[in-house]
Amino acid sequence: MAARSVKPASTASKAPASTAGKAPDQETATRRPERETYSSYIYKVLRQVHPDTGISNKAMAILNSFVNDIFERIATEASKLATYSKKSTISSREIQTSVRLILPGELAKHAISEGTKSVTKFSAGAK
Repeated sequence: MAARSVKPASTASKAPASTAGKAPDQETATRRPERETYSSYIYKVLRQVHPDTGISNKAMAILNSFVNDIFERIATEASKLATYSKKSTISSREIQTSVRLILPGELAKHAISEGTKSVTKFSAGAK
């Protein structure tokens, strides 16, 4: 697996450098692409569990890499499962099975419980 570079959490939400006086097409050509990270979500969860605890940029980068790695593992496993059953779509069933295969014991049970709760909440809002 290729390592992904992660933008530190402190700079992840900063606005790009001023582009005053530049033509609109010039602006998009010179600006760096924004990095997608899980930093804001990790921070929100940290606030829920430990409201008074902070996190360093290095720790945030490590957690972001961890989330990306787990996501990739689950997605790869789900893709294999869909291929084995000759399906072209990854459904919640493949994701759930992948989680059971990748995460150990109690952690898998909690993850499946949270996932089921989220899918139920999403489905109820879509109606």
